[in-house]
Amino acid sequence: MRKSAADSSKVKSSVSGKPTPVSSDKRIRKPRKISSVLRDFFHIPLFSCRGSDSGYDNRPQLGTSVIGTLYGQRKGNVLLAIQDDPKCLPLFILELATQTGSLVREMASGLVRIALECEKTPGEGKLLLQESTWSMYCNGRKTGYATRRECTEIDRHILTLVQAVSMGAGVLPMAKESELMYMRARFGRVTTSADSESFYIMNPDGSEGPELSIFLTRT
Repeated sequence: MRKSAADSSKVKSSVSGKPTPVSSDKRIRKPRKISSVLRDFFHIPLFSCRGSDSGYDNRPQLGTSVIGTLYGQRKGNVLLAIQDDPKCLPLFILELATQTGSLVREMASGLVRIALECEKTPGEGKLLLQESTWSMYCNGRKTGYATRRECTEIDRHILTLVQAVSMGAGVLPMAKESELMYMRARFGRVTTSADSESFYIMNPDGSEGPELSIFLTRT
């Protein structure tokens, strides 16, 4: 098998330090079909990603187009981070009730619909994205409970490493952990009420429909 240019590009990182790119791969900025992004999960290329830990700006709300990053160890639960902008801290991070490798296989086989449901607590007045615990269903099958968590220094570090990626997938070698898989794309955001909104992958060339949709509902 021939090695691609992405195979020869490596990222040196540590949990406590700044990322040090060995080389720059401009192709990570080029829009690609989601199907080719998913294939990268299995071929496991290493992308060169740049960013600054001090380059974050926090904003209080999301727009109708956001950045979504799915990441996690292959046999660990996948995390979903939603950002208004690559330089913004994530508005929320959810630990989903499925392993990263399992979600990758689901996405490679076709359309994936993730439904997250929670109960409304009278008198609390929380925003939908502030809810902490969700029942999770993947393509109609209940997988367990997803939980909202605060952004940690490790999360900040990972999002910094992929800050330059507009759409892409691959792995990041972490100093104190096993290799971490990630997929990053722009998501459309649709809010239908205070108790219902959804996120769906936006295909840059418009030739295919979304392959991952996430629905949040409070009843």
